[in-house]
Amino acid sequence: MRMVRAAETAPTTYPWIVHADGLQVKAGTHLAVDGLDLALGTGVHALLGPNGAGKTTLMRALATVVKPVAGTLTVLGAPVHGRAELRRVRRALGYLPQQFGFYPRFTVREFVEYMAWLKEMPRSEVPAAVQRAIDRVGLTAKADTRMKTLSGGMLRRAGIAQAIVNDPELLLLDEPTVGLDPEQRLDFRELLRDLGTDGCVLVSTHLVEDVVAACTDVVLLNEGRLVHRGTTASLIAEGGSSDAGDSPAERGYSALLRRHRAEAGR
Repeated sequence: MRMVRAAETAPTTYPWIVHADGLQVKAGTHLAVDGLDLALGTGVHALLGPNGAGKTTLMRALATVVKPVAGTLTVLGAPVHGRAELRRVRRALGYLPQQFGFYPRFTVREFVEYMAWLKEMPRSEVPAAVQRAIDRVGLTAKADTRMKTLSGGMLRRAGIAQAIVNDPELLLLDEPTVGLDPEQRLDFRELLRDLGTDGCVLVSTHLVEDVVAACTDVVLLNEGRLVHRGTTASLIAEGGSSDAGDSPAERGYSALLRRHRAEAGR
């Protein structure tokens, strides 16, 4: 593994941590993100939308897993093309996809250590960073347990641990609360608020109550297009008593989608 120069790990400031202009991204042959303009800075940002809205495809593009087909995308001050830029960006990213792979015989500690190695973290920093990540997701007692024996919720927490082990400047979490029980979700909300203090966190979720509790603002997509961008208070304000939903935030969410579809002629 090559040595990482100090200049490569020095703190850098950017006008925006994520900036997209007219972004188009395909999922297979389908245009899943269509002409998106978006700018994200420090804080916890919720990514909402119905199934098929383009949330996962957008996450994959931000994680440099797929390339845009049109428009521009800048992540951590670098355009997402070219090998040199991608290596630097990926070292500063944390990404939890909906489904993530792992070696079943790895322990939790070995799994997180392996992901730290892939992110080219300095070897001397890895043990402490791994322990801290495991502690933060509440898996301290399971650190030396094999991944294949973990419950679904514990696996999800191990996935979050690998995503935060490098203290990423940009953290992308796709449906991170799947499999977590109510108590674990409360702990996760607190972790999100902490992570959003110094970095940019984008969380894709269907659980609107988690958004209101932990996120600073909301990005709502439908069929790959931006429907709404604003604070959680602005989301709530869009709803009325006649709109579908069990909470003010859910009613705001459904009202925005209904209006957007009506304007689009759907």
